Parts: sequence; C-alpha cells; structure tokens
Amino acid sequence: MKNVLFLVLLLFSMSGCMVSQDNCCKLLIEAESQTFDVIVVPGIPYENGDWDMVMRGRVYWSKYLYDRGIAKNIMYSGSSVYSPYYEAKIMALYAQKLGVPDSVIYTEIRAEHSTENIYYSYKKSKNLGFDKIALATDPFQTKMLRSFIKKKVDPSIALIPFVIDTLRKLNTDSLTITINDSSAFNPNFVSIKERESFWKRLSGTRGHNLNESYYSDGKLEDEGI
Repeated sequence: MKNVLFLVLLLFSMSGCMVSQDNCCKLLIEAESQTFDVIVVPGIPYENGDWDMVMRGRVYWSKYLYDRGIAKNIMYSGSSVYSPYYEAKIMALYAQKLGVPDSVIYTEIRAEHSTENIYYSYKKSKNLGFDKIALATDPFQTKMLRSFIKKKVDPSIALIPFVIDTLRKLNTDSLTITINDSSAFNPNFVSIKERESFWKRLSGTRGHNLNESYYSDGKLEDEGI
C-alpha cells in the first residue's frame, strides 16, 4: 500500500479532476509568505479501526503546515456520517499522536458534507476570533470546493492543497500509529444512508442543505472546541 495515495493523486491530476501540481506548488509558495490563524481540514470516514490513505494524507499535510509556521491552529471538521466515529475527533487524535500540540487543535463535528466542512468551520473559526483562514486538503477536494468557497463562504479563504512531492518526503507510511478511538465514538450514531435519501445527500454535497443557525451569533455550540 506504500505510496498508493500519491499514485491516486497523480491519476486524478492527469484526468483534470483536481488542482494541478503546478498550481499546488504556487499556492504553497503564496502560503509560505504568510501565517494563517487556522487551517480547516475536512474529515473522511473512519472505518475498520484504522485511518485510510486520504485521511493520513490530510493529517500529515496539516502537521506539515503547522510545523512550517504557516498555520497557527488546525480545525478538523467532520461528524459521524458513515461510521459511528466523529471524523474530526479521529483526525485530532492522530494529529496528537504525530506531535501536534492539543492546544492548537480544534474540532467541528456538525459537518456531513465537504461543503459543510468549510462552511461550518469558517463560521466556528470566526466565532473563535480567527481572521486569516485557509482550507488544507487534497487537490481533488480543493477543486471541488473552490467555487463554493468563492460564491457561498468567503473568497478570502486561502487554498493550500497537497504538494505531492512534499507530502511524499514526509514518509507518511513509515510509522504505525494507533489511537484510542473511544473518545470519538458517537453512541447515538445513525448512518446518513438511513437518515437521508440519495437525492438529499446529493443536495447536501452541493451545499444546498446548510443549516445557517449553526455557530450563529457568536456561538460555539455545545460540542467542545
């Protein structure tokens, strides 16, 4: 399985389904000249007691941006959508294991779609007093969210997608990392497939099911931070 993530990203890149690596490099260079109050990292389902290659890539990328001083804080986003574990909390646990200080980690656990990841995380970040915000994820998801961010959230949000060569040098397959996932378990979990029809889920993916009351009026919601 080693380097499977990079192979997948390269295949997507060649198909035009994601931000090109040339543009990813340019965006990283732009990001290196400044410091963001927080980077938003969307979640992905946690299944079979292990993180998959995409989650691994997103967490390592967030740590890289923090270690380089590009990001002061990290907000992982994701509810318990397809599995009974809050995606945001799982990613936070892995980040802690990698050495990211708990004091700079925040979670947003209401989002069930990529559009909601950035929308709710943006609102929560603003409530926390963060001003400069960036999305840090894979090039495929970056391209999918770019237009939505510009039209529906805030065009000032920066984009910092993976740079494949940089991520490869982090040697993400070199460590076997285990976490105690019990703190991320949702005892009231019901799969989104049981709660919503296919068309309802598709609408959510397109950003049409946003709940604008979440994180409104300066609230952080009763979910911890």
